[in-house]
Amino acid sequence: MSAPSKLPPFSADDPLGLDDLLGPEDLAIRDTIRAWAAERVLPHIADWYERGELPVIRELARELGSIGALGMSLTGYGCAGASAVQYGLACLELEAADSGIRSLVSVQGSLAMYAIWKYGSEEQKRRWLPGMAAGEIIGCFGLTEPDHGSDPAGMRTYAKKDGTDWVLTGRKMWITNGSVAGVAVVWAQTDEGIRGFVVPTDAAGFSAPEIRHKWSLRASVTSELVMDEVRLPADAVLPEVTGLKGPLSCLSHARYGIVWGAMGAARSSFEAALEYAKTREQFGRPIGGFQLTQAKLADMAVELHKGILLAHHLGRRMDAGKLRPEQVSFGKLNNVREAIEICRTSRTVLGANGISLEYPVMRHATNLESVLTYEGTVEMHQLVLGKALTGLDAFR
Repeated sequence: MSAPSKLPPFSADDPLGLDDLLGPEDLAIRDTIRAWAAERVLPHIADWYERGELPVIRELARELGSIGALGMSLTGYGCAGASAVQYGLACLELEAADSGIRSLVSVQGSLAMYAIWKYGSEEQKRRWLPGMAAGEIIGCFGLTEPDHGSDPAGMRTYAKKDGTDWVLTGRKMWITNGSVAGVAVVWAQTDEGIRGFVVPTDAAGFSAPEIRHKWSLRASVTSELVMDEVRLPADAVLPEVTGLKGPLSCLSHARYGIVWGAMGAARSSFEAALEYAKTREQFGRPIGGFQLTQAKLADMAVELHKGILLAHHLGRRMDAGKLRPEQVSFGKLNNVREAIEICRTSRTVLGANGISLEYPVMRHATNLESVLTYEGTVEMHQLVLGKALTGLDAFR
């Protein structure tokens, strides 16, 4: 009988040994995104957040394009063709820096680019996707309206035929990247049902006033979209889909990134709390040596790494073509909810210092309040899972 192999040492960074599930290419992509975020985002993010702006968004988009992070799970047209797990790892590292940076990438790649890639014509793909993959063109995705968030079927934005043209009128709200976008994918009612339109933002009648006075996602560009009889050619419509299937499938793709991203915010907050607990002294010794603090750290570590394991599982299912929308709802509901709790618990470990922008915890906590709501509220995902479990529709 051979001697038992020596167990590897316990790692506080990876207590479940999840890195063993990753290959060399996975680790290289993760490390590339982590290094980029450490150099280009972390030294400035507290200032951007405090000022409520992302002043270098165009430069960041081009840099993200240069490292293959935009539309990275798509194939062709300058996209990286990465796996779903690799894209998820990128989302985790980006949101560990800030949710606003991950939102920039998610909206660009998983909403605007994905819609064109999945449902666009070959001409639309060739016109827009290479520039978007390179970060030269920023995109946005117009679905939510001022009076219609969780019920997109009730949207009032309307596109009517005028000869061979389309005339688009309406408003969209809470649109990430809106005022800096060169192209908008806008969903509208038509006589044929809900259709998607690829709208150049320099079209006459299109405007995107920026939304100010946010207390969450402050280092992110958020806008309203206003379409005042925007005239579009016949080939502006996405030809391969009609109905809510189009925008909802895009949202499912983007929600998958949130499952990973939320764990990045949680990891950043947990790491801050862990380091603080080892160095902050009270009653003559580090607070990490007290039982109540250790209980908090242990509980946070359990939920953090369970969440990453769940995200990894969903990523493998997506790569195998087996990921269902209900499973994405499962991941988003659990991971964002647990990430918020980790941030709040981390804040208690840091005490009064937890509210300072010298630490990332309060910034992540407030950002996650938006992540909890967008791309499906808690209640919507609970009802998705409730319907899947019971076979009964409780939405109406």
